[in-house]
Amino acid sequence: MTTLAEGTPSVVTQMLGSSVIGVREGLEAGIVVMVLIAFSTKAGRTDALKWIWGGLLAALTMTIGTFLVIQFGTSTISSLTAELIAGLASLVAVVIVTYMLLWMRKAAAHMSGDLKSGLADALEVGGPAIFGLAFLAVGREGFETALLMVGYAESISGGIWPLVGLLLGILIAALLTALLYYGAVQIDFGKFFTYTGLFLIVVAAGILSYGVHAMQVYGWLPGLNSHAYDISGWYDVSSWYGSILSGIFNFSANPTWLQVFAWLLYLVIVTSLFLLRGRTTNRKEVPHGSECLSLCESASPSALRRRSRSPSPPARRNRMPKRSR
Repeated sequence: MTTLAEGTPSVVTQMLGSSVIGVREGLEAGIVVMVLIAFSTKAGRTDALKWIWGGLLAALTMTIGTFLVIQFGTSTISSLTAELIAGLASLVAVVIVTYMLLWMRKAAAHMSGDLKSGLADALEVGGPAIFGLAFLAVGREGFETALLMVGYAESISGGIWPLVGLLLGILIAALLTALLYYGAVQIDFGKFFTYTGLFLIVVAAGILSYGVHAMQVYGWLPGLNSHAYDISGWYDVSSWYGSILSGIFNFSANPTWLQVFAWLLYLVIVTSLFLLRGRTTNRKEVPHGSECLSLCESASPSALRRRSRSPSPPARRNRMPKRSR
């Protein structure tokens, strides 16, 4: 929704929104990696770690490559066609990200068990199977992130700074993952993913609004000149509050009625489904964050060293009861 005529958000604002996305999505991927590493370590299969790390690096490369190809692949075409492609990419990103958010909300409770079961089978097959499991498990998060970032970057500037912010967020998530693995910090995963999920829903609503506007500019949707309101007389998009609102949430000073309707409809429906799916999760199932923490704590290097230094308990002799004569 923020066009070049209205002003481009500041570098800090562009990086801030994408950094939050990187931290959330990176921590989700980090949990997956923690489960795989902890399970392999606890099973005594440290030879599988290189294949896990290889799958992780391949998934990260795919994420960055997907973003770059889509983001900068429109530089050689006309501005109107680029607007159409950016709008379509934004709408596709909203659909896929919404599905992944709602799916993750429901599947989080048994994700750790599914990963451990899949890794147990992959360990029997060999290294390439382990690589494939790690690549698919992390790559699923990476592809979602790439599509979300394409829509986000297109809607604010189309430059490189959102990607820089994303990488910064991923580095922060990697640091948090390492601290979680070694037991240095603890995070309430339920609250973290709930709050960040709601944040991403608002961001996705803004991306949807931008995609609708792009379709109106190209002529595929009506109502381009029918504005719901116009506060451009006093709303300064270059101010600190304008940079935050337009740069992160795609707030526009003069949106069309169709943009406002799409934004409100998406926000109400998806937020309701998101909260409802969280409440209907079976309470008997252990959330994947808590299960992962217990598994990682038992398989962390410090725990392994403690177990190696602790003396083994003396073996008990099974004494047969004396028969009475």
